[in-house]
Amino acid sequence: MTRWDKLLIIFILAISLVSMRFIKNKAINVGRKYVSIQTNGEEIKKIIFDKKIIGKTIPIETEFGYNLIEIGDERIRVIEADCPDQIDVKQGYISKTNEMIVCLPNRLVIEIIGLEEDGEVDYITY
Repeated sequence: MTRWDKLLIIFILAISLVSMRFIKNKAINVGRKYVSIQTNGEEIKKIIFDKKIIGKTIPIETEFGYNLIEIGDERIRVIEADCPDQIDVKQGYISKTNEMIVCLPNRLVIEIIGLEEDGEVDYITY
């Protein structure tokens, strides 16, 4: 392997690392986002982040259990649940696109989803 081969390998690795970093940042930092709250696989609430709802708590009571959700400044968390393990409460805030809080005993999924404003294919599935 010559000196130029080694330089070419280093150059290709550097370009690919920079590209991966750029794509990751574009995929996570979506402009507007909303929260999808699902129970037993069906969406029961859709909340778009807004300055008016900061600090608001939303009770989710279903046949499977009870959860109390708190909305922060473009982030959300579960502050109370009647499930035995309390993993969803211990997880804390989520704020990035495609992050989830899951409570299996209560069959609750809280997911942050980015709004595609210009109709482009998202970077996660492309």
